[in-house]
Formats: sequence, structure tokens, C-alpha cells
Amino acid sequence: MYQLRKVAKMNGKHDKAPDETITVEALPAPGVSAKTAVTLSEETAATEAAGKALKLKHAPFRLSQEDLALINTNRGLRQLLKQNRIKLRAVLTQLHYEKELKLLQVELVKLQRWVQETDARVAILFEGRDAAGKGGAIRRFIEHLNPRSMRVVALPKPSEEEQGQWYFQRYTLELPNKGEIVFFDRSWYNRAVVEPVNDFCTEAHYQRFMQQVPEFENMLYEDGVTIIKFWFSISKDEQLRRFESRKVNPLKQWKLSPIDNTAQELWDKYSDFKEEMFSKTHTSFCPWIIVKANDKRRARLEAIRYLLNLLPYKGKNEANVNICHDPNIVARHHRAASRLD
Repeated sequence: MYQLRKVAKMNGKHDKAPDETITVEALPAPGVSAKTAVTLSEETAATEAAGKALKLKHAPFRLSQEDLALINTNRGLRQLLKQNRIKLRAVLTQLHYEKELKLLQVELVKLQRWVQETDARVAILFEGRDAAGKGGAIRRFIEHLNPRSMRVVALPKPSEEEQGQWYFQRYTLELPNKGEIVFFDRSWYNRAVVEPVNDFCTEAHYQRFMQQVPEFENMLYEDGVTIIKFWFSISKDEQLRRFESRKVNPLKQWKLSPIDNTAQELWDKYSDFKEEMFSKTHTSFCPWIIVKANDKRRARLEAIRYLLNLLPYKGKNEANVNICHDPNIVARHHRAASRLD
């Protein structure tokens, strides 16, 4: 048995100020060894995982080993979370996601080592509508990779000098060197969708690009560059929800742009150019991989799995996590396949 007491220090004395935080200490009851004393903090292990604090408002009281065991049961844990208005299913989903992500990131580290040892060149393109989750996915891919053999490329709009160059010229400078992985947060495919939708290029520029891009990618393929083209697909309602979230979140307001303001109005126009892009640039040597991204966490995990399953890296067969992607979330483009956007 344990005797709990309030402890609050004020001016060197044991007292309680009106708004002072109460800590609770467990003191051994008579006849109980001090080694078995239990200290309870304001945050339990369960509420730490949930990011919530459990306030102990009534003290002193007595807590037995049976009480502690009861709290440590599934039912007891659910009660603690319920009292703090924490949704147990949401907590478990987040914990499972973080566990899976960590194991997959271990495999990504192994994959990067294989790229370095074999002098492979890997370019991964992340495309999709605004707020589709491209940047967040890239961050999970690269979180534990060696920055010396990995780069993220997110080019701004072309300068006046670049506008007078061959369109692909500035992208060729960013292609992977041997032993390197390059992540493109948007790529040369800006000219296939974003630019014509928003009148940032002429019809002649657009038609020339659509003719040249399969040839450009075929040259890279024949030269040994591995290109993975992801399209992150979200619904119109989900895009709107994410835009609204950005407006009220000061940490995400930097993501808002004038293009975002017209994305909903131009939804159908984006869809037309997107489908035209798929029909002209989806090839056997460089296919489009569609990622259903309304659920950001699932999209990230399955996109990582696709990459791991695709490349023959060393140690792949000893993975401690499933690296086979879910075809209901990630799949090659097909005309008859259902899509969110």
C-alpha cells in the first residue's frame, strides 16, 4: 500500500499557492519497503503518448498494487484517455503509423547505402495538385537519409535568363550524380499542367514540351537513370479542407500562394490537362504511379513501400516490415482505374 501526499513548494515552505501545480508523491505505507515506493507524475505513460496531461486533483489518497494493475489494463487505459477527452482510436492510429514509418525509414537508409555502393542514379518526381501532400511525403522519405548523397529540388519560377533557354536545361543541372537520390518537389511537369492551366506558357511551348518529354525521359532511362514519377491524387473537397486549414495555421500559411486561390475554380481545367499528360507521357520505361492521398499518412507509407519494393537494394529480404505496397492506394496509371481527382 502507498500513502500519497501533495507537495508544493513556496518560499521554501510546503504550502499551496492558488494556481500552483500539484505534484503527487507516493510514500511507502508502514511496513512497506522504501524500494517499492511509487512516484506518480502529472503525466502518465499513456497520456505522454497521446500528448495530454492527467491532473491528479484529489490527494491525499491511497493507491494499492491492485489499483495500479487495474489502471494498466486496456479498460483502465481507456478510462484515463476518456476522462481527458482523448480519442483512443486516433491515438492508436498515430502510434501504429509512427511505428511503421520508423521501420520503413530504416529500409530507406539501407536503400540509400545500396545506391551509394552501386553508383546508381535515382530521380523521384512528386507531382499532384496543390495541397496534395507532396512536400510532407518528401520530408518522411528523407528524414533519416544521409544529406551528402541526397538532394531535394524545388525550383522557383524561371528567371528571365532561364526563360530564353531550352525548357529542360535548368532541370538537367539538377539530375542525380552517381550514388545519389534526388527528390523533385514538382519537376519539368509544371509545363504539362500548372503552366497551361494558369496561362504561364504559350500553346506552342506546351505542344513542344508534350512532344519532347517522352524522348527526354527515354534518353535518361537509356543512360541508366531510374525515374519514379508519383502523382498524389486528392479529392476536391479534401483540397478545400486543407486550404482552409492552412489559412488558420500560422505554421502553414507560407504554403498559400495566389495559385491556390484559383485551384478550386480551375479544378476541371486541371483535370483535363492532367489526363492529357497521363495519355502522352505514361510509358513502359517511365510510368506514372498514382497515389491516393486523401489520407496523408497512408499515402506516405505506401509511397515509401512502392520505392522499396521497386529497387533491388541489399538487405531487402531481411526487412522487419512489409515493403509490398497496397495496390488500392498506390498503382500504375490506367485509363480505367478510378481516381480521386
